[in-house]
Amino acid sequence: MNKRLYVGNLNYQTTEATLSDLFGEIGKVASVNLVTDRMTGRSRGFAFVEMEEESDAQKAITELDGKSVDERDLKVAEARPKRSRKQDFRGGGDRGHY
Repeated sequence: MNKRLYVGNLNYQTTEATLSDLFGEIGKVASVNLVTDRMTGRSRGFAFVEMEEESDAQKAITELDGKSVDERDLKVAEARPKRSRKQDFRGGGDRGHY
C-alpha cells in the first residue's frame, strides 16, 4: 500500500523531477505532487510524495528530514489525512445556518 509523505520548506525552484529523483534513491516513488498557486502557477513551497512501500517511506523520513536541497532544509513527515471540504467558503456545503 502506498504511503503519502508531506515534504515542506521547498525552494520555489525545486521541481517534481528533483523530488522524484531524490526519493527514488530510497525506494519506488508512486507519485509526486508539487503544490502550486492556482493564480500564478508558482510553487507554494511544499509537495506530497507517495512511496510504494511503507518501509521506504519511513526510511525517507529518517534520511531526508533536515536534508539540504536547493539551499533549503527539507521537512519530511507522514502526511495527514485529507480534510473534508464540506464547509466550503465558495458557497457550498452546510454552514450550520438555521
